[in-house]
Amino acid sequence: MGKSNSSRDWTQIYAIYGMDQWQTLVFLLCHAVFFSLLSVLFLLYFDSVFHFFHTFLSSPEAARFAAGFGGAVTAISAVCLFFSAANFFYSAGPLHYDMAQRMVGSVNDWSTVKLALDIGCGRGILLNAVATQLKKTGSSGRVVGLDRTKRTTLSTLRTANVEGVGEYVTCREGDVRSLPFGDNYFDVVVSAVFVHTVGKEYGTRTVEAAAERMRVLGEMVRVLKPGGVGVVWDLLHVPEYVRRLQELKMEDIRVSERVTAFMVSSHMVSFRKPSQHILGPSEVRLDWRC
Repeated sequence: MGKSNSSRDWTQIYAIYGMDQWQTLVFLLCHAVFFSLLSVLFLLYFDSVFHFFHTFLSSPEAARFAAGFGGAVTAISAVCLFFSAANFFYSAGPLHYDMAQRMVGSVNDWSTVKLALDIGCGRGILLNAVATQLKKTGSSGRVVGLDRTKRTTLSTLRTANVEGVGEYVTCREGDVRSLPFGDNYFDVVVSAVFVHTVGKEYGTRTVEAAAERMRVLGEMVRVLKPGGVGVVWDLLHVPEYVRRLQELKMEDIRVSERVTAFMVSSHMVSFRKPSQHILGPSEVRLDWRC
């Protein structure tokens, strides 16, 4: 999995694509500011805080320690919350864009791609990266973006037109656990930070949720043509995906290095659907150059 050389200013990315779950960013920033102000109050009114604790603690040393410890905890909490907000902001835009370029770079030859699928296309960052690559290679291919709601797909089509790749993009609403496409339909199937959201109604760590995520992977493999390439970038559950892909006898399974996204661990995994069915166990390659 090679790195992409293309880069883009973060202001352009947010101007075109906006941000999903901006409420989370606001929540983190508000709490970061609150704890910052609280830590400043601890510092400015330390003696008052000390006397307050002294009313409950007989030892002056214990009261002073409690006051200092409380101030330190609020200051550290503020720093952690600001860091979390910054990582969330970076992950939603610049990192997502960069990982989309890396995912596109995982496919060796786009000139032969006639149909590609982006599962959970969302705002269209990955979708438009694929469309841009098709446009660069002079391909007559198209990329289909699939999402849960019609509102999202309409918004995604607008971003494709802004990027100048509207003619290469089609969007539709559908259930990712039962893809509305025939077997062996796409040359390339991709998905970015989406599969982990499937089955959340059962809880993130339940057997039922894991089964729903595995259904999505099974559907990805089903609609992929023999010899086709799949690329998934996701949070937390990539080891599960690797095991499932091995069970499905996929070839050339590669896992990228760890990337911190949305404050948790993420990896990119790519694989190729064999041209014919094989019986032996597949090999997993850890490619730390990504």
